[in-house]
Amino acid sequence: MVARQEKRPGAGEAVPAEFATAVAQLRSARFRSEIFCEEMPAPQRIAPYAAALSADVTDEDDDEVATGRLVLLHDPAGNDAWHGTFRCVAYCRAEIDHSLATDPMLADVGWTWLQDALEAHGAEHVAASGTVTRVSTESFGAMADDPGSAQVEIRASWTPVDPADTTAHVEAWAELLCTAGGLEPVPEGVAVMPSRRGQRGTTS
Repeated sequence: MVARQEKRPGAGEAVPAEFATAVAQLRSARFRSEIFCEEMPAPQRIAPYAAALSADVTDEDDDEVATGRLVLLHDPAGNDAWHGTFRCVAYCRAEIDHSLATDPMLADVGWTWLQDALEAHGAEHVAASGTVTRVSTESFGAMADDPGSAQVEIRASWTPVDPADTTAHVEAWAELLCTAGGLEPVPEGVAVMPSRRGQRGTTS
């Protein structure tokens, strides 16, 4: 897993050391074997420096149950809205049971998934914000026999208290994807190591 770094300033300008450290920590994140994570182009207009990852989560039948992306932004000049010089921007989309799409508590639960994941990984942060959206699809006419489908989408951003430890934030995002996708928690005592497919994964 390699995070692509995007830099907008002059070609001869060096990448700030604190951003290079944050990206190195991002690259050291380890994921469950159900997660395939790879680099993706980072946005170029939000901040002077950015690194981005995308991930897909599959279940035991190798069906995709969740997908997402994480962008690490850095503006050495700071950003009043961020309350800092770094910002994590995360997205998660997961398939859910069609009956859950009408549950009035779904949005609250989705946001709790993120908060719990950040807390569990010790990813200290400030100025968190985001949205939880439910998407429900019904079929009609000649497609009336097709089962309906539903997804939950979580968009969030937060500012790491310690930008030098982005590993915890990346792994919290990965846990959010797994939780939203309905995977069982990893049993206590199971180590996280690279999987045979070359992605970051979990083996006992």
